[in-house]
Amino acid sequence: MAATMIFRMASTTPRQVSVARMKPSLDQQVLSAVGGHPAVRTIDLAGSRAEGRATAFSDWDFLVTTDDFPALARDLPLLCAPLAPLAAQWDPLSPEQCWMLMLAGPAKVDVIFPDEPHELEPPRAPTRENLADVDRHFWDWVLWLRSKQESGKREFVAAELEKLFEYLLTPLGATTRPDSVVEAVAVYREARGATERRLGVEVPRELEEAVASTVLA
Repeated sequence: MAATMIFRMASTTPRQVSVARMKPSLDQQVLSAVGGHPAVRTIDLAGSRAEGRATAFSDWDFLVTTDDFPALARDLPLLCAPLAPLAAQWDPLSPEQCWMLMLAGPAKVDVIFPDEPHELEPPRAPTRENLADVDRHFWDWVLWLRSKQESGKREFVAAELEKLFEYLLTPLGATTRPDSVVEAVAVYREARGATERRLGVEVPRELEEAVASTVLA
């Protein structure tokens, strides 16, 4: 529909129409990337994006049913590579399997498998090998919290900040319980810096650079 409307505008050239048609929306990109796998039975946009109540910060939720979850899970990194994710990871705290992507924008994408239960994982003691994983989890988590904050869910955000403190910040050595998303970022940066110095390692900052300005807005 959008391409047709552009075509009818007198000021729009055929080249502009062609470029518009070449840029599918984010949901179309995800549906195309994942939906073509032979193990996918259904894939549907869900949540606030599907229901028309999303804010600018809202994530993109996709519900997937599959005939062969192990095969699909194995292939997800390759399937999603065309989306050029800044980060990709399985959610350690989801009651069902959830493949989380962070795309440029930034945009958070959750590929959720409601029929595939997942046991919540314990907090991770930071090591040289897993500190980058912890970093990816933090920025995914706070971008998601920013969307809940934008929706006015104050009690929910407060409860999640407490969970964030116990699960992720405390293992990094933080002792300050954050009362806001902005404070959580400050506490995390300080604790991560101390952990990096202690372990003699530095995690990449590309994801932080993409997410921090949005989270702190």
